Amino acid sequence: MKFIIGIGGVTNAGKTTLTERLIKNLPNCCVIHQDDFFKPQDQIEFGEDGFKQWDVITSLDMDAMVNTVKGWMENPEKFARSHGVTVSPKSDSSDPEHKIHILIIEGFLLYNYKPLLDVYSKCYYVTIPYGECKRRRSMRTYTVPDPPGLFDGHVWPMYLKYRQEMENNRLDIQYLDGMRTKDDLYNQVYKGIQNSLLNVL
Repeated sequence: MKFIIGIGGVTNAGKTTLTERLIKNLPNCCVIHQDDFFKPQDQIEFGEDGFKQWDVITSLDMDAMVNTVKGWMENPEKFARSHGVTVSPKSDSSDPEHKIHILIIEGFLLYNYKPLLDVYSKCYYVTIPYGECKRRRSMRTYTVPDPPGLFDGHVWPMYLKYRQEMENNRLDIQYLDGMRTKDDLYNQVYKGIQNSLLNVL
């Protein structure tokens, strides 16, 4: 059985930290990070706001991301092995249909690209308020450093725009409060996934 979990949310909300903990504790679990699909810097255009458009869907090679997801869907066991994930051995008595393969897709614009909307078994979205998001962003070091004014001039406005678009897509998304402790967030999501898996097995 294949089970795909989306861990979306605003920048610096704790998506990657949550994902890394989940993949250590879920069986046969692979991960695809949306950040791995950013286009090269010289392909990122400047927008009307005067900033390079890193926080828009066109800054990502979404076709390549979809193809990667499809690769997992076609053969999750092969995908797992090629990505260094240990696959639990099949027992002779177990029904292969009941063997669980889990994929976590993690990123900031997961629920804004139509070819991906139908793949999710479970959707999460981590939120934090403007002030906390700005504070956390200012403490991060990026390969391409944020120019002055980027957060207020581009990052936050694009987050608001794409969140509204995401909500218009009417997916069944469970919102998570990124101000809660890492343990609380993890426990909430882990229990939710376990309950969902019990319901489909």
